[in-house]
Amino acid sequence: MLFLPLNISFDFEYYPLLIVASIAVLVPFLLSSLRIQRIPGVIIEIIAGYLVGKFLLNDLPAQHLQSLDFLALSGFMFLMFLSGLEIDVDQIRQSLPKRKITGRTIQENPLLIGVVIFILALFLSYGFAHLLNCVIHIQNKWYFALIMVTTSVGIILPVLKSQNEQSTRFGQMVITAAAIADIFSIILFSFTAFILKQGFQAELLLIFVIFFVFYLMYFLGMKFTGKAWIKRMAYKLSHAVSQIQIRGTIFLILLFVVLAQFIGTEIMLLGAFLAGILISIFMNKSRSVLLIKLDGMGYGFFIPIFFIMVGVHFDEAALTEMSNALFPFLALLFVALYAIKILPALLWRHIFGTKKALGAGFLMASRLSLIIAASKIGLDFGIITPGMNAAFVLMAVVTCFVSPVLYNLISPNKILEGDKIIIVGGSSTGVLLARRMNMHGRKSIFVEQNQARCEEIRTKGMHVLHANGKEANTYHKLKIKQHNFVVIVTEDEQQNAEIAYMLKKQLGHSRVITKSSSATTERQLTGYQIEYIDETQLKATAIENLITRPATYRALLESFENFHIEDITILNRNISKSKIKDIPFHKDGELILIKRGADVNIPHGYTTLQTGDVVTVMGTQTALDDFRDKFAKN
Repeated sequence: MLFLPLNISFDFEYYPLLIVASIAVLVPFLLSSLRIQRIPGVIIEIIAGYLVGKFLLNDLPAQHLQSLDFLALSGFMFLMFLSGLEIDVDQIRQSLPKRKITGRTIQENPLLIGVVIFILALFLSYGFAHLLNCVIHIQNKWYFALIMVTTSVGIILPVLKSQNEQSTRFGQMVITAAAIADIFSIILFSFTAFILKQGFQAELLLIFVIFFVFYLMYFLGMKFTGKAWIKRMAYKLSHAVSQIQIRGTIFLILLFVVLAQFIGTEIMLLGAFLAGILISIFMNKSRSVLLIKLDGMGYGFFIPIFFIMVGVHFDEAALTEMSNALFPFLALLFVALYAIKILPALLWRHIFGTKKALGAGFLMASRLSLIIAASKIGLDFGIITPGMNAAFVLMAVVTCFVSPVLYNLISPNKILEGDKIIIVGGSSTGVLLARRMNMHGRKSIFVEQNQARCEEIRTKGMHVLHANGKEANTYHKLKIKQHNFVVIVTEDEQQNAEIAYMLKKQLGHSRVITKSSSATTERQLTGYQIEYIDETQLKATAIENLITRPATYRALLESFENFHIEDITILNRNISKSKIKDIPFHKDGELILIKRGADVNIPHGYTTLQTGDVVTVMGTQTALDDFRDKFAKN
């Protein structure tokens, strides 16, 4: 047998990559050590990249940076892919108007109001482009306007999550509007860039090929992903050395990017973005292991290289081309970037009030990857000067600093308000519970006496109060309400029982849950009338399920990535006395049980619903949101 030697060149220079990797590692450590949470890490990466390019990489030959530029471009494509992955297609579908469109319908519908806000922002942006042209010559005002109208879902989503507003009506309105701005911006500047390069020719129709391929892949996905043998094969090959889901995702990204390259390099962003939307359609992002792996690949390696290289290539000297007009141009550009988002956002003031509407406008004014992308494409085509490109990069940094801060000032964190779950004890059980409740859109607050453990919980992005769980004053600080659950999971069972008794006796709080593994503690808790989880019985039940009903039990465990079960009390009087068959439920949800008083029944199409019924539903997160909207809202 003939073995051919592997022809690998060892001439590549790894020193620049080591420098960039060092920044990628040090930035998160720096932010965590200094407890800086409001500044996006990518901004520090851009600044660090600029300093490194200035003092460490500036003397290196250009060919040594070529591999870094390739990895940066790959990171850019991955970032666009993950931007598409953030689009909640089910949420947009659910927002499609189902009745006659009126002025009120537009205001209350996330999709329609998002489209209106984008159109208004685009008109304002075009107007400001003409105004900025009075300060410095702008070659193509339409493309300049498209650059300014972009936004950043990647900045908006973490800020809303930190305020526990991502699942509220306000949060969903803002996220949907930002997603629409992302989608329309990418499509518009992809078409515009193609026309600027190729002109109005028949080749323009080639762009629709990529949309046809998108639909074809969607059709094939809908047809085959539900097949049992596909699921078995995907599960079998998703682990260890195969990692078929990761390989399939990378293949899909490259399919769209390479197709876009054949049509025109200026629409590569659109290709990567559409690949992200396609994966988003078939994946439950809130619980997907695949998403964790993709985030690890993207934000762990490729994407930091992109942002660091943005800093490395930042040319501050190009700003001098504007001469005396520099500061008036930057000041007017800054005002424009905020005005074109804040003024349209005031349409929300009738629903959420002026303060909330202003906060949404300031938050949507944050820009990051898209503004850098659109500006770079314009620079390559010669319609954006190096000075303008540098100004846009600078504004991306400034808006990412300023917007979250202004939003938090206008809408301070109200973690203690509303529905919350208080978890006493920062054990691994409590942390896992908080994460799982977060998947249900429920916020959790820890009470922990150990300072080191408090810090550890905070580093996981969770809310914690450093206090003694035995003291009644702790729960007064937390503004505890009767409807708030208190889960006590410290490592000391006797202490758990004492805290539960104090809550019941001193505060009259009945929604208390704890754990037990001994008969003595169980007798205490039963005497206090406290709900408890018998850990021994729980393990025995799990083993029993594996023996007596293994298929059902495994199906429930494995489907946690896609589905979960919830009890919802019917409060909506409008659907009282309605038959189930007459209510248009989400396609990915199902009613399992109906509890009416002491009776529990399996529902059918002619079952009549009543207010006060407790319905058990199963489905995706979007389906459960739909159930809550229909059942739980008065």
